[in-house]
Parts: sequence; C-alpha cells; structure tokens
Amino acid sequence: MKRCWTPLAASLFALGVLAGCNDYNTSIQYNTGASITSISPSAMAAGTPTTGPLTNCPNTPTGQTNPCFTLYVVGSSLNGFQTSTVIEWNGQPFPACSSTNGPKGCTTYIDSTSLSAQVPYSLVAKPGTVFISTLTPQSGTGQNGLSNALSLTIYGAPNPFPLITSISPASAASCSSNCAGVALTVTGSNFLPTSQNGGSKVTFTGVVTGGVETAITVNSVSSTQIQATIPGSLLLDADPNATINVINPPSAICLVNCPNLGGGDTNNPPSGQPKTTQTFAITGTSGASAALAVAEETPAVSQDGRYVAYASMQNGISQILLRDTCLGAAKECTPATQTISVAADSSLGNADSHNAAMTSDGRYVAFSSAATNLVENAASGRQVYLRDTCIGAASACKQATLLVSTDAEGKLNGTEAILPSISTSGRFVAFLAVTPSHAGISTSSPHADAGASPNSGLRQVFVRDTCLGAANCTPKTTRISLQPGDAPADSAKPAGPALSGLAKQIALSGGKTSTVFTPTVPVDDRVFLALPNENK
Repeated sequence: MKRCWTPLAASLFALGVLAGCNDYNTSIQYNTGASITSISPSAMAAGTPTTGPLTNCPNTPTGQTNPCFTLYVVGSSLNGFQTSTVIEWNGQPFPACSSTNGPKGCTTYIDSTSLSAQVPYSLVAKPGTVFISTLTPQSGTGQNGLSNALSLTIYGAPNPFPLITSISPASAASCSSNCAGVALTVTGSNFLPTSQNGGSKVTFTGVVTGGVETAITVNSVSSTQIQATIPGSLLLDADPNATINVINPPSAICLVNCPNLGGGDTNNPPSGQPKTTQTFAITGTSGASAALAVAEETPAVSQDGRYVAYASMQNGISQILLRDTCLGAAKECTPATQTISVAADSSLGNADSHNAAMTSDGRYVAFSSAATNLVENAASGRQVYLRDTCIGAASACKQATLLVSTDAEGKLNGTEAILPSISTSGRFVAFLAVTPSHAGISTSSPHADAGASPNSGLRQVFVRDTCLGAANCTPKTTRISLQPGDAPADSAKPAGPALSGLAKQIALSGGKTSTVFTPTVPVDDRVFLALPNENK
C-alpha cells in the first residue's frame, strides 16, 4: 500500500474523518487513539494578559520572558490516555515535559483520563480557532494513535461599550396613518461602524412597541455619530417617554465559558458606567396604537374543538383561561372555565399573562406572563410558563405550572420571553426572547445579569425540552437564532416562532434579516423553516 499521509492530512485526522489513499485511492482511515471529552479553557482572549501573575514556560532561559498558560484535556475512561500520550495543537505535538524541553509547549500525563499542557501565550496572539487533539504512539497497519479534536476559540479584543450624548431631533408629532419616518442623528462615542460580529444598532422603545426594545434602520455609523430612521409605524401614538438606545454587539459569538467580549446596551451599562438612554417624545393624541393592541391576543383551540385557551381581564389583570365547551363530550359534561395563570395555591397571577398556546388534546397550555407568583423564585419580567391541566391524564395527576424560559448556561440572561409555541406532546416549547424595556431588570432576579449580558441581541428564538413524558432526559434550552438577533425592521410588534407537532421544524418570520444556527428552507421572502434536527 502506498503511504500518502502528509502533515496537513495528519492534522485533519484530528477532526474525526480523513480520506486516505491506497493503490485504488478508496480507503478511509479512522482515529485509533484515545477519545477526549472536554478541554479547559475552551475559549480565551487573544494575546498575553496584562493583569495577574504570569508563569514562564518550563525551561525558559534565565532572563527571558516566555509566559505559558495551562491547558487541561479530559478523556473518556473507556479509551483512556497512556503515559506516552501527548497533546497536539493544530496537529503539532507538545512533547512530554522534561528538564530539557518546554519553552515551546509540553505535555504532562496526569492519569488515564487527564492530561495537561503548558502552552506559550505566543500561540494565542491572534484571534482564531485552534484544534486540540491527542496522540498516543502506536504501531501496526492503520494504527494512527490520534484522538478526536475539540476546538479552542481565541477571541479578539472586547468591543467597547457605547455612550450617547445627544439625539436630534428629540421629538416628533404622532400620526394615525401614512406616517413618514423621522431621520435621527445619534451623537456619542464608542460606536462601531463594523466589527467581527456586526456594527452598532439603534433601538426604539415605547408605547407602540409594547415596551420591547426594537431595532430601527441604521443608515450610517462613525465612531461618534449614527444616522438612523425611526419608521412611521412607531409614531402612531403619543408617548412622552419613548427612548432611544444604542447596542454594540460583543466582539464574537460565544455561548458558554466566554471571556469578556464587550459590547452592550446603553440602557444596561456595566457596573460603574452611566446609563445614557435618550428620551424621544412623541407629541399628539393617544389612541391610534391602542386600537391596534386590542387584536394582539389569539385564542388557542384543541384538535377536537372542545377546549379553548384565551386571555381575559380579571380584576384589571389579564389572565389565561381555559374553557371546556363540552363539544363532543359525554352528556354528563358541564361546560366550565378554569384559570391557567395561577400559583400553586390557586391564587391568580399578579401581573398580565398573554399568548396562550395549547397541545392538541388540551392538556398542556403554554403562555407568557409577567406574574412573579406562578412558580417559586420567579424571574422578573415576562417569562414563558407551561401549565399541566391534567386533562385526559390519570387520576393521580396533579395540576402544576413549570417555568419554560430558563437555562443552565446563562443564554437567557437579561431577556424576557414571549410568544410560545408548543409541540403536540407538550414536551417542547419554542419562544421568542427579547431584551427588556428601558426600565431594566432587577438584579435580585435569578435570571438577571447586572453586567454586560452574553445576550446583547434584540430578538432570539429558543426551544425548551421540558423532558415531559421522556425517560432519562435532562431538560435543556437550545438557541435556534444566531446572536445578536434580528436586524432593523419596520414591524413594531415581534413575531413568534411556530413549532411543528413533532418539534422537528420551526417556522420563523423575517427571512431576509434573521440568522439561524441550523439549515433552513425558504417559504417566501419573509418566512422560512428552520430544521434543528436535535429533538428526536
């Protein structure tokens, strides 16, 4: 058999799949070494830290400076490391640390599932992605000794936090129809014409947007001035306290174990920095947008038409109700209505609930609510909940309410959740996460983040696997849309996702401006279908 491996091919082996070559140029060779499960750190800022103690790499000559950091690699106990196993950096092995090597990186064997390496900071001087693998010397045909590879992301310098000093004009008259947009000049500092993760955005928050921070069209950006347009659709109602803010995106996309990527929203500054939100007053008479808001609630109906979930005012607070119409039921059935947005003690929600979504059998009802008494330690701001009504369940079933808009990795920090859509079984719930109004989020909330949140976007779509009805399942929340959310649009009211019955597809609006992690199928120029392929 011909040997045709090159150093480049060897490094590609670490990615898990490599086409080899033989006399027929058809063979495929697979990794035969250890299996690695995690690395730490998995992300870090580019360059050498300017604060904190630094340690020179082993055997750095006296008088020279060559700082190193420690990289840990954890492997599977089923196919573990050997004492001869070394860590590879983009296919280049770090030899075992000894008294004679180390300045260019070296490996220390800890045990069969743990290795560490001393890595010079000079190797992370620039942003990029590094692939970490291991090599265990092996002999014999087809024995390459390579592991799978995990990526280490090296981020650039954090983006600056924006500051606004003034806006012009600071007011406009309301209009009822055919409204012309208003050209807006935002003056300040630390604005981003562009960055690795996009440029600065301008947002409008007011009565017409329902308190949701909404991106407006940005025409041009310099470091000290932004030219934007407030669309006429946002001027439909008098509002003396509408606000303008600027959002800088973080310097890169990162979901977990993230370094400081900077950016942020002027309405939620990092500790010690001022809030520079600007007021934009809309003068005139009220009522134009109020009429539009009446129709925002859409009821949900079960497949057989017997159950209907809807929003209704109760003592001045919007609650979610479920009506059993008894259509198609036995003659003994008596039509009845129950309240869905209730606490464990059956007390009504203490703030407005909206946007009911229901499973086809009527058992599970998802909704968005600003109430803080529906579950213990509820977050402030609007959140998505799931109510088990026990309809059609065994007699042992007890009605309960579950918080849906939560996750263990902090991806929902600094957001509110609205517009749920539910799968047929009730296990999966899709929803829209939005940045809160300029009032901010209480830092006492378990979901709050007083500093710069990893979610600096405006609108993002998530899917929650509640594990209802599933065995050996861990609840998790998956983000479908790509930070930092949607691009400027004229629509003042956000559109939510629509989840298929089996939760394998999600329909999203805004096909021209939304970006998702997963493959998509265009429906038309404003609607597309996302295919996460995760919910089996």
